[in-house]
Amino acid sequence: MNDDGFKKYLHLSLAGFGSIALSIVFFFCIYRSESFLISINNFFSILMPFLYGGVIAYLLTPICVKLEKLFDKILVKNAKKPLKAKAFARQISVGLSLIIGVLVLVGIFYLVLPQVITSVTNIVQSTPDNMQKFYTWSENYMNKNPQITEYFNQISADWLEDFNSWIKTDLMVNVQMIVTEFSNRVMGAIGIVKNIVIGCVVSIYFLEGRDHFLAQSRKLTYCFFSEPMANAVLGEVRFANKIFGGFIRGKLLDSLIIGIICFVVLSIMNMPYTMLISVIIGLTNIIPFVGPFIGAVPCVLLILTVNPIQSLYFIIFIIILQQFDGNILGPKILGQSTGVSGFWVLFSILFFGGLFGFVGMIIGVPVFAVIYNLISQFVNKKLKEKNLSSKTEDYENLDKVEDGKIKSI
Repeated sequence: MNDDGFKKYLHLSLAGFGSIALSIVFFFCIYRSESFLISINNFFSILMPFLYGGVIAYLLTPICVKLEKLFDKILVKNAKKPLKAKAFARQISVGLSLIIGVLVLVGIFYLVLPQVITSVTNIVQSTPDNMQKFYTWSENYMNKNPQITEYFNQISADWLEDFNSWIKTDLMVNVQMIVTEFSNRVMGAIGIVKNIVIGCVVSIYFLEGRDHFLAQSRKLTYCFFSEPMANAVLGEVRFANKIFGGFIRGKLLDSLIIGIICFVVLSIMNMPYTMLISVIIGLTNIIPFVGPFIGAVPCVLLILTVNPIQSLYFIIFIIILQQFDGNILGPKILGQSTGVSGFWVLFSILFFGGLFGFVGMIIGVPVFAVIYNLISQFVNKKLKEKNLSSKTEDYENLDKVEDGKIKSI
């Protein structure tokens, strides 16, 4: 057997072996799906500090790049040993960018946390008075409406009986599970803090060696793919970086501005719990499209316990603020960074939010924008191969296609 025939049979054997191996792995994943998911979860738990570090480094990279350019002009330009001066400039830039990030977070907590604690303390202190007012109002209302009182008493008796039954059966049986779940939540919170601290250390290595890591990834890309495919992959990665970078950083800035505007306006309106409400509105505004309304619900309930009329004013203000953000401030900061319509924005938030929770709601829009771009490029390429138009508007009144020509209705 000649060499060409041997190579042919060798390739077929390897392909057959790979197919059988992948089939076995796929069957194992389906048959032992629970164990497989636990293994995947444990794997990502181990890598979580590196994921945190990557996110921190990604957010701090623009600051680090600007600082490095500044120190290059100061240190490297007239240095006797440019390479050492450049390395030193990078180390200073990495350290300062991390310090700036920490100072920003500490400053936010220093300004916000005392006000939030004061607001929560006021809520706790005013709860008995508010409950007493509600009890007095309900008692007067019940006295004026005896039929409603009788109906309410019947419901209360049934509810009390069910509640006592639940305490004697479900609660006492599941108290150990509740304590265990609470302990797991506490340990999970401690684990998140630990991962963030380790992630800060990891981010230093990512920032300092970012050029080397990028070079290694490009090297691997051209190793495993052909030149046209590798160029296409790098182009899509650059597009994804543009979408993610512009969207995430722009959304953080947009939410900060919205929080400040909310604080100023609510202070002028003399609203209760001004700082707490502004923090909630600012944080939830990070979620595109539905964020302001999600944050408005608990805020309305907070204000409602103090002054129902002011809660109505607050609802009107939130609607105006959302319109300002959606039509003026948001487009000004973000521009058309995603290129995704409002329908797909809502779809991506609900879909990725259902899969990954709060994080999915934040990253859903840029992730879907990248997927949307890939599908659009594939569809347009296939249409051009068939000598058909790739413009969507040409298909709006389409009746049929004959000989590569679109005929409208």
